[in-house]
Amino acid sequence: MKVLVTGATGFTGGHLARTLAGRGNDVRALVRPKSRTRFEQSPLVSAGVQAVEGDLGDRASVMRAAEGVEVVYHIAATYREAGQPDSAYRAINVDGTRNLLEAARAGGARRLVHCRTGGVHGHIENPPANEDAPFNPGDIYQDTKLEAEQLARRFGQETGFDVVVARPIGIYGPGDTRFLKMFRGLARGTFPMLGSGNAFYHLTYIDDLVEGFILCGTVPAAAGRTYILAGPRYTTLADLVALVAKELGVKPPRIHWPVWPFWTAGLLCELLCVPLRIEPPLYRRRVDFYTKSRAFDTTRARTELGFAPRVDLEEGIHRTAEWYRQENLL
Repeated sequence: MKVLVTGATGFTGGHLARTLAGRGNDVRALVRPKSRTRFEQSPLVSAGVQAVEGDLGDRASVMRAAEGVEVVYHIAATYREAGQPDSAYRAINVDGTRNLLEAARAGGARRLVHCRTGGVHGHIENPPANEDAPFNPGDIYQDTKLEAEQLARRFGQETGFDVVVARPIGIYGPGDTRFLKMFRGLARGTFPMLGSGNAFYHLTYIDDLVEGFILCGTVPAAAGRTYILAGPRYTTLADLVALVAKELGVKPPRIHWPVWPFWTAGLLCELLCVPLRIEPPLYRRRVDFYTKSRAFDTTRARTELGFAPRVDLEEGIHRTAEWYRQENLL
């Protein structure tokens, strides 16, 4: 089928676009002009993905990109960046989503898969959480992701257009560097363990997530539904750190530092650095990594989509560490 993927020059969108193309789909990627070079130097070209230049904020270019496609996978979003005004998040995450919804419907698409984030649930008080758990976004990024999700759902209800919402949890795998600091810190003996380590953490290997997205785009029963896409199991942060340490052949940290001094330091760093558009060396969000539980129930995706993640933590951690080694990142 003909599909459009936004965010294809990123980690998640790139994996999805290449997988779709490898299965014989005619794949377009909405590529911003400033990302054109990155696209041309990526494996997307050899995979047969076609770049359509445009921007989510430019309604006309989005209309051109969506013309004649059957399914749209909306992965793109403005991520966290120091000093970026709230309006910048809203312009892409919310207004850009509205542009894409209207373009997909006008262009004749039968479904749009709207990728948002499990982070909209915030700290999970009573794990595991399902799709109906309360929302508790923690920053402007999550606020606008939630706003965009609610916009997409209303759009579907009011127009009859088929919108499926996917909330991925803890994405990782070869090619991604979000967990590099943990791996590198453990490898070098510099990873600080804050708090008890009893908070829950849930990871999803990229290949499993891509399969979940494709199911959201193709299973008829998914019409109008929302799905949490997460890995086979969650674990405590302490156990996750121990698994990574074992893969790296080192011992996990023995000392657990108190949380509050680091949280306070993160606050001060943000107050000083963010107004100057300098990336703070420490965020409160990074400290929250140690204290906020993330544990989810994927029953709905398993029963309605047939979602069956295959890569368990040990194997996923091994593959990720191998890639870090190959790239000399550790």
